[in-house]
Amino acid sequence: MSNRSGASPLAVGPVSRRAFLGGAAATLAAAALPAHLLVPTAAAPPSGGYPFTLGVASGDPVPDGVVLWTRLAPDPLAGGGMPANAVKVKWQVASDERMQKIIRSGTAMARPEHAHAVHVDVRGLDAGRPYWYRFVAGDDETPIARTRSAPANDVLPQRSRFAHVSCQRFDQGYYTAYADLAEHDLDLVIHVGDYIYEYSGGAVRDPMLPIPVTLEDYRLRYALYKSDEHLQAAHAIAPWLVTWDDHEVENNYTSDSPMPASVTPDAASFLPRRAAAYQAWWEHQPVRLPAPTGPDARIYRRSAIGRLATIHVLDTRQYRTDQVCGVGDVGARCEAAFDPATTVLGPAQERWLAGGLRGNDARWNVLANQVVMQQWRFAPGNAVWNLDQ
Repeated sequence: MSNRSGASPLAVGPVSRRAFLGGAAATLAAAALPAHLLVPTAAAPPSGGYPFTLGVASGDPVPDGVVLWTRLAPDPLAGGGMPANAVKVKWQVASDERMQKIIRSGTAMARPEHAHAVHVDVRGLDAGRPYWYRFVAGDDETPIARTRSAPANDVLPQRSRFAHVSCQRFDQGYYTAYADLAEHDLDLVIHVGDYIYEYSGGAVRDPMLPIPVTLEDYRLRYALYKSDEHLQAAHAIAPWLVTWDDHEVENNYTSDSPMPASVTPDAASFLPRRAAAYQAWWEHQPVRLPAPTGPDARIYRRSAIGRLATIHVLDTRQYRTDQVCGVGDVGARCEAAFDPATTVLGPAQERWLAGGLRGNDARWNVLANQVVMQQWRFAPGNAVWNLDQ
C-alpha cells in the first residue's frame, strides 16, 4: 500500500503479548574475507567489475537448512553486465564467523534466463543455530554473511526475535531503519511486501526510472533497490521470510485487474506484465519456491519456529476481489464491501489458512500479511476509508 509507513523493525518476544507486539530490530555489516582464504572457481565471469554488487541474502529457514541467494551483476543498472551464458558460482557454509570450519560447499549455476541469480537450498545443517556463508566467482567473493537454521519442530524455544518490515520506497527516503536493524541479533526478518515501488518521483533520491512493464524493467528496479548498502546489511545478518503486496507489480492491483489509468489497462496487457514482475521478484528473493513460468505463482506458505510459533505467509493480491467501492486509496465505503462473497485471500487460500490455524499446536500463530485486518477509517467520524485495505 502506498500510504503505509516505510521499513519499520519490530522485535518479537516468544510468549508474552506485550513482548510479541513490542518493537526493536537487526544486523551486522558483513566482514571482508582475508585474501588468503579466496577460493577460485571454474568458468568465472569475464573481468570488468565486481560481480556481487547486489549483495547476498538467505531465507525460508527450516530446521536442517536455508536458502542462500546472490546475483552476478557487475553493471547492475545497465542490464547486469553479464554474458549470455551460464556461470559457475561457488558457495560455502561454515560453523564459525571467520569461515575456518567449512561444513557445506558446492557449485551453483548462475543462468542468464534468470538474470544470473543463484538460489542454493542448503541442507544437512543442525537445527536452531547460526551459520556463516559466502559466494565466490573467479577471483571475487562476497563478504561473509550470517544466517540461521530454524529450531527443531519438536522444540519449544524460550524466545525468538524477528523484525517485521515493508514498504521500502527508495525515492522517498534513506534506509536508516535497515541500518539500525543491522545492529541487532535477530533470528528472522519478515518482509510483508512492497519490496520495490513501480513508480518514482520522491524528493530524496529519485532514480528517474521508467514505469516497469517488461522483465528487464523490473530487474532494473530490483537492481536499484538492492544496491542500497543498508538493505544489503540487513539481508546479511539473518534469514528473511518474504511475500509481496501490490507495488511489486502495480499500485492497488487485484488479481488480473490493473489500476485505472494503468500503462497496461486490461487483462490482456496486464497479465504478461504481472508474469514479468513475478519472475523478477523470484529472481531477487531468497525463497524456496519454483521459478514462475507465467502470471501465476503460489507463494503462500508456512514457516515454523519450533513449537513456539507457526508463521503463515499470505498473498493478499493474487486472488482477491476487485475493490468493490471504487479504486483508490481513499473513498466512501459502500454496501458491497459487506458481501460475503468478497474475498482478500481467495477460497483456496482461505481454506489453507483455516486448516493451518486449526491443525498445529504452536503457542503462537503469526500472520505475515500485507494489509490491516479490519476496514480502516482515517479518523473517528470520518466517512473516508482506505478502500484497498
